[in-house]
Amino acid sequence: MRVVFLEHVDGVASAGEIKNVSDGYARNYLLPRKLAAAATASTMQQAESRAKKLAVEQEKVDIGARAIAEKLSASPFVLKAKVGQEGRLFGSITASDIAEAVNARGGAVEHRQVQLAQPIKEVGTYEIGVNLTRNVRAQVTVEVASDAAVPEAEAPVAEAPEAEAPVAEAPVAAKKAARDEDDASEKDDSEKE
Repeated sequence: MRVVFLEHVDGVASAGEIKNVSDGYARNYLLPRKLAAAATASTMQQAESRAKKLAVEQEKVDIGARAIAEKLSASPFVLKAKVGQEGRLFGSITASDIAEAVNARGGAVEHRQVQLAQPIKEVGTYEIGVNLTRNVRAQVTVEVASDAAVPEAEAPVAEAPEAEAPVAEAPVAAKKAARDEDDASEKDDSEKE
C-alpha cells in the first residue's frame, strides 16, 4: 500500500515521505494512529505543507539543542561510586545515572537518549553519546571515580562477611534440628496408633 507519512516514524520514514508499506502494517498500525494516510493527491499536498512546518519547528529545536550540546561537552562529568580492589565498582553506572548528571547541568534527557551499550563497571574515563534531538547528538566525557574515604588497602572487604556467617548459620541449624525433632515425634505418634 502506498502511504504518505504525516509524522516521523523511527526507522521507517519522516513526515512528508511517500513509501510503499505492507497492507497490514498500514491498516493495523499507521492509519489508526494517524501516522500516515493513503497516498492521494490531496493527502500528498497536506503532507508536504505539514513537513515544511515540522522542518522549521525541528530546526528551532535543533538550534537550542546544539547550544546545550556545546555546554555539556565543555567539561567532563565526574560520577563517584564505591570501588573495590582492582578498580571494579560495587554495582555500576547506568544510563539513568548519566541522564541525571546531564539534567543537573542543564540538559533535559531521559535514560533512553543516553547511548550506553553496557553499564560502566570500572573506574576510568568514557566517551558517551547523548541524543538531545533526533538530529543533534552530544558527545560527553564521563569520569568514574572512587568516593571511598578509606584507602582500599585498609578496607577489610573479605573479613566482614566471614565474621557474620557463623552467627547467621546458627539459627538455621537450630531450626533444622527442631524440624527433625518434630518429624521424629510425629513418626513415633503415628506408630503408636
